[in-house]
Amino acid sequence: MAATKGRNVVVVGTQWGDEGKGKLVDWLTETATGVVRFQGGHNAGHTLVINGVKTALHLIPSGIMRPGVKCYIGNGVVLSATKLLEEIAGLEKAGVEVRSRLRISEACPLILPYHAAIDIAREAAKEKAGTAKIGTTGRGIGPAYEDKIARRALRVQDLKHPERFATKLRENLELHNHVLTDILHAPAVDFDTVYNEAMAYAKEILPMVADVSRELNEAHKAGANLLFEGAQGTLLDVDHGTYPFVTSSNCVAGNAAAGAGVGPGLLHYILGITKAYCTRVGGGPFPTELDWETPGNPGYHMSTVGAEKGVTTGRSRRCGWFDAALLKRSAQVNGLSGLCITKLDVLDGLTELLLCVGYELDGQTIDILPMGADEISRCKPIYETIPGWTDSTVGVTDYAKLPKAAQHYLNRIAETTGVPIHMVSTSPDRDHTILLTHPYIA
Repeated sequence: MAATKGRNVVVVGTQWGDEGKGKLVDWLTETATGVVRFQGGHNAGHTLVINGVKTALHLIPSGIMRPGVKCYIGNGVVLSATKLLEEIAGLEKAGVEVRSRLRISEACPLILPYHAAIDIAREAAKEKAGTAKIGTTGRGIGPAYEDKIARRALRVQDLKHPERFATKLRENLELHNHVLTDILHAPAVDFDTVYNEAMAYAKEILPMVADVSRELNEAHKAGANLLFEGAQGTLLDVDHGTYPFVTSSNCVAGNAAAGAGVGPGLLHYILGITKAYCTRVGGGPFPTELDWETPGNPGYHMSTVGAEKGVTTGRSRRCGWFDAALLKRSAQVNGLSGLCITKLDVLDGLTELLLCVGYELDGQTIDILPMGADEISRCKPIYETIPGWTDSTVGVTDYAKLPKAAQHYLNRIAETTGVPIHMVSTSPDRDHTILLTHPYIA
């Protein structure tokens, strides 16, 4: 059955990020003609493995690895132009054509050096005071979103007007240097350095700038299949995640509309990506967390076999059992159409698995993740024990050829979360994917 033209798919992470969205976006792009990034900044990262070669992306949509596919950076993204150009240079060195295929929304707020300076200084101040750090990447994402909401952001479109850019930059630096020097006791940021750098990269960025909202709507009318790619994961969403241990944007599927400039009626299918276990980077509660640093236990197995290091920062990811109650929350706020389970192969060799089906919270039993870090930190997981398997699942592309215990585990995930499993990934490689229901097939 052929894919339906003009059908749009949203790919979202359903845990704390790092679920393997990049591989699935790349895989689905075989059917799509355009891929859209709609939120986040270069604090996120996707690793693609194609024919055994690894490629790490942080801002450019994963569809860039498919020749002829257009890639869009929507207005919901906060943009570090210097990091974008570094990424473009790396792809071009590898022989990937980028500039003719990349469109950047003129409404993207820019991440400037003072944003990163504030980010780093705040975390340092928390550490000095002995209070819990948020665990940011220190790349200025949060402060850039703060400027956006405060209506003082410098946006990509301001690069077209040097005098306007300079005026806004002086006003912002007056405020941010006051915060840096007088409150956070950190060095000030120099106007000339920031301005000259911005004017230099403007020459390279502006040819790729476009009215992304208009282009996406016109592409849809022309029958294009579009793929909307989220960064981070649902539990890092600023509204629905483990607040305040979250990112500074909305990671949920509904933000694909606002962050790209299309109506919500154009979002036809929502694919939730979830690991066969759980991981998170940085601070914040994690009900099913295991000891992932000591050899000889399941958490260490997940950490080492799964190579659980952050793509962007290299930080070790905390590891734990699959949390179905958490995924129920993700399914609810995203309106998931189906699941893709990734890294099933990492569980090969574990003879017993635990599946969290709910929590004990303040003397009561609940079956869905509560809202906010304070409540979540008091949750005690309720586990169901499931047999593991010793046979390898690496590279399996036929569901029926999975070990019976692995099939049972996947079936229990679908039953306890209430979301059907439509895809399973059995290694990082593009081709090692089990397809049960194709998101682009109506």
